[in-house]
Amino acid sequence: AAPTFDAVAAAAGVSKGGLLHHFRDRRALTHGLVLRAVACTDGVMTEAARTGAAAETWLRASAVSGTEHDVARALLALARLSAGGRLDLPQEVTTAVERWAEMIEAEVGDPVRADVIRLTGDGLFLDTLRGDPPTAKRVDDLVAHLLESKS
Repeated sequence: AAPTFDAVAAAAGVSKGGLLHHFRDRRALTHGLVLRAVACTDGVMTEAARTGAAAETWLRASAVSGTEHDVARALLALARLSAGGRLDLPQEVTTAVERWAEMIEAEVGDPVRADVIRLTGDGLFLDTLRGDPPTAKRVDDLVAHLLESKS
């Protein structure tokens, strides 16, 4: 069952009225959550691209843990709702994912290799969400294998 506005407000430490002031309905709240996650990831990926580490950052960030794991599980639930036609994700999600893919491709110089890196990150993310998070060694080995020569 979806959490109630009362439960969300309590978890956020605000009143239900305060929550509804910012988010008029469940869709607005969901979009706000998604857009916040996109903005955070975008900041990390933009900085990584600036320093030539977008591909490695994508792979390492895909193996989430702790609080990030809880956020990732919430985002997966939203993606499932979207895939089932019960929720429309903001266009900003598609735009951001395309931008991150472009960052990786610009760094590695090969569109196929960039796809493999992006899809490997997606797989690490899903492994984590289904309860089989990759070990640090596994991530290190994947990074070394996929990025041993960026060009």
